[in-house]
Amino acid sequence: MLPEILPRPAAIDNAEYRARRAALMDELPADSAVLLPGASLVTRSRDSDFPFRQASDFHYLTGFPEPDALLVLLPGRAEGESVLFCQDRDPALETWTGIRLGAEGAVREHGVDQAFENAEREERLDQLLDGRTTCYLMLDDAESLALAQAVRGRLTARGRRGARPPLAFVDLAPLLHERRLIKSAAELELLRHAGTISARGHRRAMAAARPGLAEYHLQAELEHEFHWQGGSGPAYASIVGGGANAGVLHYVENRAPLRDGELVLIDAGAEFDLYAGDITRTFPVSGRFSEAQRALYEVVLAAQKRALEAVRPGTTLAAIHDGVVRDLTAGLIRLGLLDGDQRARIDDGSIKRFYPHSTSHWLGLDVHDVGDYRCDGEPRPLAPGMVLTVEPGLYIPDSDDIPDRFRGIGIRIEDDVAVTAEGHEVLTADVPKEVADIEALMVSF
Repeated sequence: MLPEILPRPAAIDNAEYRARRAALMDELPADSAVLLPGASLVTRSRDSDFPFRQASDFHYLTGFPEPDALLVLLPGRAEGESVLFCQDRDPALETWTGIRLGAEGAVREHGVDQAFENAEREERLDQLLDGRTTCYLMLDDAESLALAQAVRGRLTARGRRGARPPLAFVDLAPLLHERRLIKSAAELELLRHAGTISARGHRRAMAAARPGLAEYHLQAELEHEFHWQGGSGPAYASIVGGGANAGVLHYVENRAPLRDGELVLIDAGAEFDLYAGDITRTFPVSGRFSEAQRALYEVVLAAQKRALEAVRPGTTLAAIHDGVVRDLTAGLIRLGLLDGDQRARIDDGSIKRFYPHSTSHWLGLDVHDVGDYRCDGEPRPLAPGMVLTVEPGLYIPDSDDIPDRFRGIGIRIEDDVAVTAEGHEVLTADVPKEVADIEALMVSF
């Protein structure tokens, strides 16, 4: 019998994309313009490309799925404020790579005011930007800068004939990324679904794990579920680290054997309609925690549960992280891996040997999503609609000063959390993390 197929949530509709563009333009001067390129295909080898993934900022404002597109926003333009440039229709190429929407299809299917094919881009772009004194673009993007500078150069050269080039380039990122930080109801539905798919993949990997398999076997179980449920695949390179490999934070080789008596750490999430899931679970390869593994695991789990309870409007990621650091430090002192006073071990940085990373990051269209973490020099208060991870961990080195029973153990527990008006919603609660629940799941298969 085939595995269950979950119903898909609704895609974000054109009305929401139009509203996003309108809200952004409401913040811009009347004589300004926005230039925002989409992503291009990237060659993998010779005539083979990597799977196309649209640029997140471009997708946020358009939902347009094709490569080599350009969005131009022109506040107050009577003929239409949103203009899209896209690939030319080409029947010969479309035989090989699929039907392109073309200009008419872009307007019809994606609700922009006007569209032109890329063959017209240079001429049309000069006309559109003539008289727009300020150009908003991603200043850290070489393509955007080159495009804007080329237009300014051409218009400057025609200045004697009355052309008026843009006088200033301004970074679009702060305005656009502030908007992306607060998720809409439709975005939260997609993030819930990405979290649900991710959780199912983790459960499947737990059920399959046993000594004698390799890390890549669990990766295959995870990513099968991501694709089976309609995701585009993993939202980032899946991490499957058995034994000491769990202590390598961005371990992605996933080639080592899984050994009896060791833990395996999986950090993986599905991407669905470009929105990311991001879950980490750590569990015993053989299905049972040793006494030392369980002792360390319970320290991390208690810290993670307390941190989740702290997620609510008004608190900050810094405060959540500080609480995790206190809890982990106290736990390590109880287990004899640190000695002395809790505050002293935090102040002198001793805890960083075992916990070197932060507890949280934003989540959305990007796994490490956009949005400032500080405002006016102070940690940013959480607000409804923000989505973040909560992911404490402990990574015990294989060193002579560490008791043998703890050496080489790496543990991380991570969930995705939406901030609500009442507190929070854990989007990835469908994968077990209590010791008894993990062992029960693994023993049942």
